[in-house]
Amino acid sequence: MHTVWKGSISFGLVNIPIKLHAATENKDIKLRQLHKECNTPISYKKVCENCNKEVVDEDIVKAYEYAKNKFVVLDAEDLENLRKENEDKAVEIIDFVKLEEIDPIYFEKSYYMSPDTTGSKAYTLLRKTLEESGKIGVAKIIIRSKEQLAVVRVYKDTLVMETIHYPDEVRSISDVPNIPAEQIVVQKELDTALMLVEQLTTAFDPEKYTDDYRTSLMDLIEEKKSENTVTANNVEREIPDNVTDLMSALQASLDKTKKKTTRKRTRDLKEKTS
Repeated sequence: MHTVWKGSISFGLVNIPIKLHAATENKDIKLRQLHKECNTPISYKKVCENCNKEVVDEDIVKAYEYAKNKFVVLDAEDLENLRKENEDKAVEIIDFVKLEEIDPIYFEKSYYMSPDTTGSKAYTLLRKTLEESGKIGVAKIIIRSKEQLAVVRVYKDTLVMETIHYPDEVRSISDVPNIPAEQIVVQKELDTALMLVEQLTTAFDPEKYTDDYRTSLMDLIEEKKSENTVTANNVEREIPDNVTDLMSALQASLDKTKKKTTRKRTRDLKEKTS
């Protein structure tokens, strides 16, 4: 399975070297565009509208449009340094929450997490901890030059990292057009609808659902093969290993958390008495 990210994840002072592997794949059937006259594949070129000529990657810079036709040009070296600076950081689980507290609208993409050569013991510890607590971890990670909010949870016997949207990436429901206002529902209609739901209720079995359109399209392609085919013209990063003594790391993390809690309680008490 292809590795899409390699680094480490930590909770408290426990550090786990891991690899991420895409947990899902897009099985859409991709169709190419050909020139009808000669069956040559259509290509897409980058053209400067001002100079009216094709440009290559070396002639292109990245910029942010902060106002209409006004740009801030960003240096490629600065962007690369910023990316490396953040990617080299270990992913830290910053909170533990319940899965049911996160609405599915936030979820984006799933990745299987596998331990690197030295991380099996700590990986197993985190997996067991999440199982016993019934919680999931919330973390941040840089993937493909973008900082992602993510959750870490147990799926069967594997740890899964799921990237989730930030709140400002979820569009407001007030922008959705034509949402009907609260209306009176006839009780008989509601009872009938509830009865229908009850009749169609079953245990979720993902294996029973198939992509009928994709299957039909592939059948059509196979059918056309015999009668309508044409020939077109045409380095690993070092990962810190500090998981040798899990008990010490766990105890140190616990002590650190207790100190923060004690300091907060003392500060709150002083504020109340002053």
